Amino acid sequence: MKMQLNSSYLNLEEFINCLPITFQTKGETIYKSRNELKKFEYQGLCLNVKRYCKPIWLNRIAYTFFRKSKARRAYENALMLLDKGFETPMPIAYLEIQENGLLIDSYFISLHCPYTRLFREFADGSAINGREEIIQEFGVLLARLHEATIFHLDLSPGNVLFDKLSDGYHFSLVDLNRMKFKKIHMKDGCRNFERLRGCDDFFKLLARTYALERGYDEDTCIKLVLKAHQKSLLHFKRKRLLKKALSR
Repeated sequence: MKMQLNSSYLNLEEFINCLPITFQTKGETIYKSRNELKKFEYQGLCLNVKRYCKPIWLNRIAYTFFRKSKARRAYENALMLLDKGFETPMPIAYLEIQENGLLIDSYFISLHCPYTRLFREFADGSAINGREEIIQEFGVLLARLHEATIFHLDLSPGNVLFDKLSDGYHFSLVDLNRMKFKKIHMKDGCRNFERLRGCDDFFKLLARTYALERGYDEDTCIKLVLKAHQKSLLHFKRKRLLKKALSR
């Protein structure tokens, strides 16, 4: 068993060491699919624990010897985001379990984000009237992320939490195990919006704000963002049809 624990939370070591046993029977499930996310209350703290699905045998070798585990990447990327001044739930630790010398289980532990809203509220394609400020401030955030060479590869509606505080809207990014750190030009930057969901006006305002913040041509950014969005929709439609065909 390998554990990396944030030095500010050494009092949580026992809780984390017990997770391979307690995760199955305790905690409140927030999300469950291939991976499972649970919420725990411990020593006055509200904690999120994400257990990643067991990797196939080939990935067990890869994650043991050649690549960092998803849990480790989530932990290290969160620290990097915070260090660069962006919001994400405070990373507490990551835990890796091995069997016969190979990784079989991994957990990422963080503080629970108090923000109550998700970008999923735009996913139904409804009009953006009254929510323009949210979209514009998020467009500015994305521009700042890209200027800081941060490229979130899983920027989906469920991975952006937000709320309005006294000084404006605040956004917290989650699911950080898939990220790149590189120089981001206009084409790649606009492509980063592809997994979000919303009506055309949503994407146009987002693209316009992003272009203005980065000094790009607005019309070009709008075209690139809409193109990436349509390509993503087609990809997921084909994926659903294939899954449906295989299930038969």
